[in-house]
Amino acid sequence: MADITLPQLGETVTEGTITRWFKNIGDTVNADEPLFEVSTDKVDTEVPSPITGTLTEIRVPVGETVPVGTVIAVVGASSGAPAPAPKPAAAPAPAAAPAPAAAPAPAPAPAPVAARATVSPVPAPKPAAAPTSASVSSNLLLSPVVRRLVNDHGIDVAVLVGTGPGGRITREDVLDYIDAHGLTRAGVAAPVPVAAPVPVAAPAPRVVVGARDEAIPLSKIRRLTGSHMLASKNVAPHAFSVVAVDYANVDVARNAVKDAFKSAEGFTLTYLPFISRAIIDALADYPHLNASLDGDTLVVHKYIDLGVAVDLDYQGLLVPVVRGAEGKRLRAIAREIFDLALRARSRKLSPGEISGGTFTISNNGSAGSVLTMAIINQPQVAIMSTDAIVRKPVVVGLPDGSESIAIHPVGNLAMSWDHRAFDGAYAANFLAKVKQILETQDWSAEL
Repeated sequence: MADITLPQLGETVTEGTITRWFKNIGDTVNADEPLFEVSTDKVDTEVPSPITGTLTEIRVPVGETVPVGTVIAVVGASSGAPAPAPKPAAAPAPAAAPAPAAAPAPAPAPAPVAARATVSPVPAPKPAAAPTSASVSSNLLLSPVVRRLVNDHGIDVAVLVGTGPGGRITREDVLDYIDAHGLTRAGVAAPVPVAAPVPVAAPAPRVVVGARDEAIPLSKIRRLTGSHMLASKNVAPHAFSVVAVDYANVDVARNAVKDAFKSAEGFTLTYLPFISRAIIDALADYPHLNASLDGDTLVVHKYIDLGVAVDLDYQGLLVPVVRGAEGKRLRAIAREIFDLALRARSRKLSPGEISGGTFTISNNGSAGSVLTMAIINQPQVAIMSTDAIVRKPVVVGLPDGSESIAIHPVGNLAMSWDHRAFDGAYAANFLAKVKQILETQDWSAEL
């Protein structure tokens, strides 16, 4: 017998929702064969079985959210027969029901009042009774994550509406209630930070859905992405800097090898690997951009794990990571970005390939955008948007020292950055360095 636990699916991931079981109780499962699918705020991913055996027990049904490390299934040596055994063991649970029936003794008309007096006869601690009762109930009804949220915010579970399987109260149900009511234990409006009066605003008005409207519930990945982005905007003072880059120098090398490159590698050589390589080189001179914030501490990384955002057919985003990018040249980076993007769209990435980045690129230019202010991927301190590269008139110097107008490929590099980590001069000089590398480096030698 071996317990199957929910694995750590990213540095900041603390829980996951089981969205699919690929095997039923009694089925044989092989090591490294997909066993279940889990959804987190990072990714929906298939998790393989660590061992070969028979699935004898499924402890976490589809739709339930549990913390990392929770035992979600049991895989035995061979037979699936033992599976039903645990089920009858659970049957005695209803036997506990008669116990409340024996409690009619204290059941006079003012029973609710008497029950409360039993818990806290002294008037002073009465406010603490509400969270205590919620805690007791949640021991039977709620997952540990939901129970913690309920107790921390002093919410009476009786007012929550569960949307999980069988009406179970999920983490999202509690968060929705918190967002809608903003209540603390005592029922007082949540305190608003002095520097951030915006959250005082009244909740957004509800929309009345008419006959000509279609109401589409947000998917889990949409809701999780929204929560992550909102948290980033709330915690990080976003600033924004932009530089225009002339890609004529890149085109000299790119156009000379693009046909041979595609024939040899099987994919097109785009501008993205050049931009990635320039960012990596510039980070060596401006290391505070290759960092993460841990409270009031700036953690500067001595390696570069470059995240590249990938669109999943408009259904969400993944950010696979090029590990150790500082030690890879342009062709290797191009191969890895292509491979990661391809496997991201087919949901073939492992959890380790989408966590732990130190700097992120959002490649919006492929869709034609000309200026994008991306939201920082926490706990990183900056994110670069590569916007559309289009042909424009530019001023160029001639050999005789005069100037002329020429048509060159030009595009914006737009960076959102955390003002806690550094100031505008540092960000601007980093962008200037990236621009200089792209416009002057001998890319033919690089290829």
